[in-house]
Amino acid sequence: MASDNVGWRDAGIRGFVAGLLLVGSAALPSRPLVSLGIGFIGIMIAGTALFRVCPLYALLGISTCDRAQAKPR
Repeated sequence: MASDNVGWRDAGIRGFVAGLLLVGSAALPSRPLVSLGIGFIGIMIAGTALFRVCPLYALLGISTCDRAQAKPR
């Protein structure tokens, strides 16, 4: 089972970056493949911020949340 490994600061930064990427994706209608790629990366980052689980962090054994904050899923 996966447990939370993204802290609240990390999730906030990820949410902000995801918003910037999604806005940037919408601003590039003349380059559809670039726009699609940027949008996909933005959605992935938003998902890790929303669900507070990062598969790469789990693979590397990294956790940015406090011990009291981590909950097993």
